[in-house]
Amino acid sequence: MQNGTQYVHAGAHPDPSTGAIMTPVYQTSTFVQEAPGVHKGYEYARSQNPTRTALEEAFARIENGRYGLAFSSGVAATDAVLKLLSPGDEVICSKDLYGGTYRLFSKLYEKFGIHFHYIDTSDLEQIQTTINNQTRLVWLETPTNPLLNITDIEGVASLTRSRSILLAVDNTFASPYLQNPLDLGADIVMHSATKYLGGHSDVIQGCLVVNDAGLREQLYFIQKSSGAVPGPMDCFLVLRGIKTLHLRMQRHCENGAQIAHWLRRHPKVAKVYWCGFEDHPGYAIAQKQMRGFGGMLSFELMDQRPETTRKLLSSTKLFALAESLGGVESLINHPASMTHASIPREERIRNGLSDSLIRLSVGIEDVQDLIEDLEQAIGS
Repeated sequence: MQNGTQYVHAGAHPDPSTGAIMTPVYQTSTFVQEAPGVHKGYEYARSQNPTRTALEEAFARIENGRYGLAFSSGVAATDAVLKLLSPGDEVICSKDLYGGTYRLFSKLYEKFGIHFHYIDTSDLEQIQTTINNQTRLVWLETPTNPLLNITDIEGVASLTRSRSILLAVDNTFASPYLQNPLDLGADIVMHSATKYLGGHSDVIQGCLVVNDAGLREQLYFIQKSSGAVPGPMDCFLVLRGIKTLHLRMQRHCENGAQIAHWLRRHPKVAKVYWCGFEDHPGYAIAQKQMRGFGGMLSFELMDQRPETTRKLLSSTKLFALAESLGGVESLINHPASMTHASIPREERIRNGLSDSLIRLSVGIEDVQDLIEDLEQAIGS
């Protein structure tokens, strides 16, 4: 079955009582039992809900996995993975990392005795030399947020598999439309479903997808015990969003490519970060493991004075100045003061994330309108 067909039908089963083609929103906290312990598969909505069950099935199908788990946010999904670890365990992760993930790792889990190594995961040799007897997890973003660096998922899997180290991939930037990490050897795929999967900036949600039944049971126990689960209406919204993922991603990719090339030619732009350029260091790997280059990109102006960056960020009319990404509308973001503000400045600068970096989430509007908006903002 082709991807577009999968997205339309994933998790969708006509309601047996009415024939409704859309999964109902089961807005209930509990379920009546016929006798103590005798029920229809549902007991209490923190543990299970039929709307969530349909969405979790959809998550698994679109990532070519066996088991999906829905969480109240992407950070909650990441938190569940970290709860698989014990004090003294070590984690290798991308140094170019979403600020919320960095905050979770450094401010919460380090004080519980988990140690994190922030390295350039695009360099497999660095990963190999960093692995030790305490390494339990490798956490990747590829492409990374916000510098669009690429890591060879299959190459990393070849290092972790023989050592029984879990490999988790944050696939938010790519979406399942462009990349399927489980097919490349990853053990866990995480999404902030708030972004491309939901696609309409109207829901907060996260998910995990795995193939291993034992790993699924551990994560389900964490999900049920910690209670960071989404409500049924949120699940309904993401189910609806997935149905058009392929159509939206096609347009995100087309618009992203045109804007990336346009920005690169602009005399006032110093550098554009986008993994679709043939001279991008990770281009060959991206071509191998992705089916396109997405709608996310970042850039810096020639004039890197703070006031120039601020002026541009406040001058766009179609690109809304806001956090998040992956919605149908275009967003412009200043990572240093917004999405990545929790990372200490010295560390950000050392990792290549400058104060002048601007991140774009390119939406599905007519691309010429978006280019004209950027032109007037850069030139204003």
